Amino acid sequence: MKLLYKPLGIVLGLLAGWLGREAFQRVWALIDQEAPPKPTTEDAGWAKALTAAALQAAIFAVVRAAVDRAGATWFRDFTGVWPGPKHQEAAEDA
Repeated sequence: MKLLYKPLGIVLGLLAGWLGREAFQRVWALIDQEAPPKPTTEDAGWAKALTAAALQAAIFAVVRAAVDRAGATWFRDFTGVWPGPKHQEAAEDA
């Protein structure tokens, strides 16, 4: 049964990427009117470039965790099987 979760996990990963990108763009628009700088943008200062990178990483991680958790919960509700480890120790060993 857990093998059935693999394709769903791939789709959820794509969805999480899209949602994360959209969320980051909206949050950044509240901070700055310009597009977020790339790390190689010369006229962006260190603080602005690193703030953009850290914010983007944090938003992506939270969105990915939320989508993964929702997908796993839906899968369990639909199939009766949890697709991941039951206990944290099992996850650390993997």
